Amino acid sequence: MKIIVYSTSLEDVHVKKIEDAATKAGAKVCFVKSEDEVPEDFKDVEIVYGNAFNIASTYKSLRWLCSPNAGIDKFLIPGAFANKECKLSNSSGSYGVSIAEHIIAQALMMMRKITLCYAESLNHKWGPQRHQDSIKDCRITCLGTGDIGRTFASRAKGFLPKNIVGVSRSGKCDDKNFDKMYKIEDLDKVLPETDLLVMSLPGTPETENILTRERINLMPRGSYIVNVGRGSAIDEDALADALDSGHLAGAALDVFKVEPLPQDSRLWNTQNLLITPHVAGNLTLLHTINRNVEMFCEDLINYANNRPLKYEVDRNKGY
Repeated sequence: MKIIVYSTSLEDVHVKKIEDAATKAGAKVCFVKSEDEVPEDFKDVEIVYGNAFNIASTYKSLRWLCSPNAGIDKFLIPGAFANKECKLSNSSGSYGVSIAEHIIAQALMMMRKITLCYAESLNHKWGPQRHQDSIKDCRITCLGTGDIGRTFASRAKGFLPKNIVGVSRSGKCDDKNFDKMYKIEDLDKVLPETDLLVMSLPGTPETENILTRERINLMPRGSYIVNVGRGSAIDEDALADALDSGHLAGAALDVFKVEPLPQDSRLWNTQNLLITPHVAGNLTLLHTINRNVEMFCEDLINYANNRPLKYEVDRNKGY
């Protein structure tokens, strides 16, 4: 059994952990920083840990690919795998801490008007006092209650919001941090009672353009939106209109329909919009990398012992 680890984010401690797991699994492991570096004796690789799109699409020997990402949209495209029977797992469950902190930071920056104060400070300007909002007594809706939504809810609870509502495909979640749960088809009833909408949805046909112009207009005047899921979930023009008109007090986007965001996108000039370049959950936080590697090693032992992969993706659901 041969394993290729394709990553530029691992430190020595992570390499050692993977090597130890490979030894237990009776496997040989090769670490590469480019898909072009695969040695000849690993051309029949069976397992890949990393976003090796070229290897996946050309190596028929591949039987399992573990993506270090939570989102695996590109691996669901027809032709992504030369071996159509190749198992696919992701690392959803390792990014909750990093992305939850990102959401909290963005929410506070918008509500406390820190973005405006910072912009003024760059020009040595002592700005005026402004109206501010608070997470305390805020009505929060989490559109998506997976690892990210649940981890954010646990952090937000400490700010004493009025309530935290969860919205998911099933409408079920046993997490005590959600005061109430709804199915996605009930979203139109939830949005008018939402001051802060946090979106952490995967990219699937069901979630594409889920936040339409009509739904944005259902939100109360002065409300906020944070999206850390997929850019395909929002009508970006409608969002820009709602921000420029003042209907929304602010929005923070870490993901976009087209990435990198084109220089001619109107979003760059939309008022009260906080833009970050898809960095909320990158493999930069040590905790995230540690958990990411732990999950792969756990499933490597499962694979070696012919047990089901704990983090295998349901291709029908897309996550």
